[in-house]
Amino acid sequence: MQFDWQNIDTVLLDMDGTLLDLHFDSYFWLEYMPSVWATRNGFMIEEAKAKLTDMLNHHAGTLNWYCVNFWSDALGLDIMELKGQVAHKIGWRPTAEMFLKRCQQECDDVRMVTNAHRKILELKILKTNIDQYFDQMICSHELDHPKEDAAFWHRLHNNKPFDPARTLFIDDSEAVLESAARHGIKHIYSIAEPDSVLKRKSVSRFPMLERLA
Repeated sequence: MQFDWQNIDTVLLDMDGTLLDLHFDSYFWLEYMPSVWATRNGFMIEEAKAKLTDMLNHHAGTLNWYCVNFWSDALGLDIMELKGQVAHKIGWRPTAEMFLKRCQQECDDVRMVTNAHRKILELKILKTNIDQYFDQMICSHELDHPKEDAAFWHRLHNNKPFDPARTLFIDDSEAVLESAARHGIKHIYSIAEPDSVLKRKSVSRFPMLERLA
């Protein structure tokens, strides 16, 4: 995929599933954390998975879904401590670093926009040094709205103005991509395989990238 760099001034990039392999997050929430929760509360593992799935679905698309403090309180677990126990699974998606270097060459305004909590971002910076590639790294908690909400994009613009018609945005979430499109962002792309282990369940109406570079 060749990007129209001559008509792009701002690059907005998601983190998990776009730049970093979503497998770390999938494994944590679908396997590791349910196992720990079941053991500590006397649940069967399948019962724990079902209960957790119901809870996650209830909070999907909200800041709670992405908030380590919320889930620590709700589940009675130290989510960051547990994340640290499997942090060796944090890793880049193929060619992502190469793409970030290209972005730096082409644009003066390269930002990360992530729904991940700042504590999670700091853990992933520690493991990948991903922060070296960005002029700004924005967590949706700091704008009081997830990327799925229109208010997020308005607050992002107020924080540092950008022209949606000259902005490139890449994300693996269809709901987020649709929200960005409603805001008028022109150059929008999805990710074909955000998780190196689990296959994507559905296609996107936006162009899907196998690799970033």
